[in-house]
Amino acid sequence: MHFLPTERTALFIDGANLYSASRNLGFDVDYRNLLEFFRRKAHVIRAYYYSAVVETEEYSPLKPLTDWLAYNGYTLVTKPAKEFTDATGRRRVKGNMDIELAIDMLELADKIDHAVLFSGDSDFRRLVEAVQRRGVRVSVISSIRTSPPMVADELRRQADQFVELAEIAPEFTRRQMEPRPTRPAGLRQTPAEPYAAEPSDVA
Repeated sequence: MHFLPTERTALFIDGANLYSASRNLGFDVDYRNLLEFFRRKAHVIRAYYYSAVVETEEYSPLKPLTDWLAYNGYTLVTKPAKEFTDATGRRRVKGNMDIELAIDMLELADKIDHAVLFSGDSDFRRLVEAVQRRGVRVSVISSIRTSPPMVADELRRQADQFVELAEIAPEFTRRQMEPRPTRPAGLRQTPAEPYAAEPSDVA
């Protein structure tokens, strides 16, 4: 993994995508250690975390995590997620943060040397290409060790460097865990657990 201490670097974390990748690999992310890890590698000027938030009348399942991030060095970008029932009657949650992430990266491109994207979504390939044309180096952090792989081939090829999440995970793993079984339909998430990205959000 190639980072330079003098590079002005910004992290762009697709929360749902990183959550899905880490759960597939069997670990939880310690966000304090993650930020410190990259601060040791480069001059981190911003760390963005993107997540759609499921709001209920009495409780937001993501609130403990988002509150902590907002007070501990992250720039939090959220919007309400949409809940709907699919054709089979299952409750689904939809909340795509691609536009918000793309706007922030493009706006910051003239002020940074290196953008670090935590996502494997193929939709970001054109964003990466556009930022590279402005002289910014782009690293993509995701995983090809999950089944299926979390990173799209076209995004991986476009990046200046691809970093396998499983290889750096020991630097910011909160606790080792067994891969999570599928949750029965209709059950809500635990407090610190964002919803997983739908397969269509990944490739």
